[in-house]
Amino acid sequence: MTRKLWKVGTNSGNDGCPTLYTEPGSDAYVVQGDPVTDPAELAQLDLGEGETAVTVPRELLANFGPKESVHVPQPISFAEFGGMFTTLKDSAWRLETRGRYAEDEVTDTYRQFAAGQPVTWDLEDPWCANRREQTAAGKRFERVRILDEPPTAGQRYLLDNARRNTTVGEDIRVLARSRADELGLPREDFWLFDARVVALLRFDEDDIMTGVELITNPVEVLRYAQAREAAWHFAVPYDQFSG
Repeated sequence: MTRKLWKVGTNSGNDGCPTLYTEPGSDAYVVQGDPVTDPAELAQLDLGEGETAVTVPRELLANFGPKESVHVPQPISFAEFGGMFTTLKDSAWRLETRGRYAEDEVTDTYRQFAAGQPVTWDLEDPWCANRREQTAAGKRFERVRILDEPPTAGQRYLLDNARRNTTVGEDIRVLARSRADELGLPREDFWLFDARVVALLRFDEDDIMTGVELITNPVEVLRYAQAREAAWHFAVPYDQFSG
C-alpha cells in the first residue's frame, strides 16, 4: 500500500533536496538526499540487500528531526541472535552476572558435574565448530564471569565449562561480585558486538532466558563499552581463581 508522506522540512530552498518527510501517525521518516555511490564509501556501511544511503547536511536533522529521545525496545529472535556470532566483524564480549542459568541444569554435562564426576565436553559440536572457525578468522571472543563469594553451584559449573571455551578460542576471565559492585558494573547479562551494538539478555524469575533486546544508541552502547573496559581490567584468568 502506498504511504502518504508529509514534508517535515527542507534546507534546500526550492530545488527539493535534501528534505525530510514523515508518515502521519507513525514514527517513520523518509530522507531525501544525494545518493552515496562511491564503492569505497559503500563498503564502509552495513547495508542490507536492497538498501541504499543518502547524504544530508547536519542542519536538516537538527532543524527538523525529532528532538526528544524515545527508548523503543528492539527485540530479536533467538535465531537472529545466534546469527550475530557469525556476522560479527571483529569481536564479541560477554558479561555474565547471574548466579544460575536454568538451561545449564538440563544438560548431561551439568549432571556429571553435580554428581562429582569429571565433565566430558564435546569439542566437535556445532557451537565449538563455529567458535573455532570464527577465531581462526581472527575474531575475538571474550567473557567476564561474575562470581559470588563463595561461588554458586552454577558458577562453579561454568568455571569447569571455561576449559571448553578456551579450547575453542575464547578468553575467559572472572571477577568477584564485591569488586564488580565497587566498579558499578551492571547486573545485566549482555554481549557487546564489535563495540557498536549490545545484545541485552532477558531472564525470568526462574532463570530462564526469555528474549534478547538490541541496543544500538551510541550513548547507551558507550555505557556498556565502559563496563567492559572496567571489568576486563580487573578480572583475572579463570584458571587463576581460587575460592
